[in-house]
Amino acid sequence: MRRDEGVRALLDRVTDEPIIANLGPATADLFAAGDRDANFYSFGGMGLVSSIGLGVAMTAPERKVYVTDGDGSLLMNLGSLATIARMRPANLVLIVWDNHQWAETGGQPTHTSTGTDLAGIAEAAGIPRVAAVSTIEAFEEALDQAAREDGPWCIVADVEEEGRAARPILDIEANLLRFRRTFEA
Repeated sequence: MRRDEGVRALLDRVTDEPIIANLGPATADLFAAGDRDANFYSFGGMGLVSSIGLGVAMTAPERKVYVTDGDGSLLMNLGSLATIARMRPANLVLIVWDNHQWAETGGQPTHTSTGTDLAGIAEAAGIPRVAAVSTIEAFEEALDQAAREDGPWCIVADVEEEGRAARPILDIEANLLRFRRTFEA
């Protein structure tokens, strides 16, 4: 499956739900597919998006919160999976785009390229809802289930590394402020 297909499938299923994207390809693809106020792009925070998403989910328990991470980024902060499992935010859906490389830093192979199983690690950490998918159909099915059922969820999507969208030209502070405004009642 291609990451941009997955991003479009996610955008087709959300209305005002926040989507928090990891730096690099996850942010570029989300921005290209549909920039919106409820998107937060985490520039320069490799390894932190799962923790940022956890904080947002705990702060806004009435809203489903989607987080798109990369395999390399998640590998830099595996402890976040245990913290997510411990805190158990029912509204959190963590999507991991596993392209088997640190694409943002030059395409070096990550541990998933030699057998590390991020879905297995998420299960072992205690996350109650985990899916490993490799087709757009399986991804859409997992997304639909995550929208209907409480989590936390971790969906690990095996994706091809394709040509990537351009990095968004967006003021970082403006992105944060408009994202925050989506939580004002």
